[in-house]
Amino acid sequence: MEASHNKGGFIENFFNLKKHNTTVRAEAIGGITTFLTMAYILFVNPSILGDAGMDKGALFTVTCVAALIGTLLAAFWARVPFAMAPGMGLNAFFTYALVIGRGLPWETALGIVFVSGVTFIILTVLGVREKIVNAIPLSLRLATSAGIGLFITFIGFKGMGLVVSNPATLVSLGHLSTPTIIALLGLVFIVVLETMKVRGGILIGIIVMTVVGMIAGEVALPESIISVPPSIAPIAFKLDIMSALDLAFIAPIFSFMFVDLFDSVGTIVACSYEAKMVDKKGNIPKIGKILEADSVATVIGSLLGTSTTTTYIESASGISQGARTGLASVFTAALFAIALLFSPIVTIVPAFATAPALVMVGIYMFKNIKEIKFDDLVEGAPAFLTIILMPLTYSISNGLTFGFLSYLIIAICSGQVNRISKVMWVIGLLSAINLYISAIS
Repeated sequence: MEASHNKGGFIENFFNLKKHNTTVRAEAIGGITTFLTMAYILFVNPSILGDAGMDKGALFTVTCVAALIGTLLAAFWARVPFAMAPGMGLNAFFTYALVIGRGLPWETALGIVFVSGVTFIILTVLGVREKIVNAIPLSLRLATSAGIGLFITFIGFKGMGLVVSNPATLVSLGHLSTPTIIALLGLVFIVVLETMKVRGGILIGIIVMTVVGMIAGEVALPESIISVPPSIAPIAFKLDIMSALDLAFIAPIFSFMFVDLFDSVGTIVACSYEAKMVDKKGNIPKIGKILEADSVATVIGSLLGTSTTTTYIESASGISQGARTGLASVFTAALFAIALLFSPIVTIVPAFATAPALVMVGIYMFKNIKEIKFDDLVEGAPAFLTIILMPLTYSISNGLTFGFLSYLIIAICSGQVNRISKVMWVIGLLSAINLYISAIS
């Protein structure tokens, strides 16, 4: 660590570099590292939301801007070394569960994201957000992450052409075409890079697969490398809030809330421990402001035209390189701003190059399944149902619904009602409403 600090200047006073035993150089390295490990979202988010019928060029610009704004909120409002961007899993829920699965216009789906974001702000200000998460059994929280991981892995395999529909068996192995072979080799390449702790392994893998696709004649060369960012007009401020307020959409709003609750709080806790931002009692003094920034970023993102914006676990990579304050997030945000100029490269990236990234993210989301106590069936059985029903019903919402309801029913029938918190009773009621609405719609 460098001995010199920027004493007396604005940066030192605002970010308290000396107090956090860090320097501008250390923060810069940390911020750049975070960007490299999460930059894959610039390719993947437009690919996923593009399947919902949204303009991919506009999505690239909005993804950059949403990440820029969210990360700056983390930098200047919460003053933490965290980065934000449209969340993986949440974007899949937006496209494949709401727009494709339920046939909703993407404008209405954006309205649902907006309503969930406003609800988040209210819950955060009232201090309810953390209480909701703590009221849900750890096994179901872990199962939610694992189930989403399995769900987006399934989507990734479809994008690779490895898994295709079959009228007799529902799914089967696809034809090993050139794009599928490139994707499979790319997946192995990404796993090896991640195993070797190479920074930006997923991003490197996407770039390499795109180049190989060009050589194989599967991808067209870009007409230029740098250009003015595509206009956001096709998707910005197109959200339909009034339609989203329909009672039939309580369940999707509910699902967005819970998925983001688990995702953001889990990420914040993990990164806070890594950055030594936890006090002796295990509390995170800044968690209120971090959650506020997360909530506001979601609302702004929905107005611009993207799914829920959330805190990224990849922030831990920058923290591991020395990031300790919001200054690191300023550097990360600056790189998202620079990335706006490289839209020609992003728009040529094919689905078979981004699909392996989904599988890799799915692996990371699934890894904590080992923490679930499956020998305790009161929690193990609902956790299993949550995990398996997300991909099999092609719905995160359905997985959560059956998980919550089965937990309540099994606990009641086995005489262990004392395990159910008051908040879980309310969650169970909302889950029952969700199931009824899904059944009659």
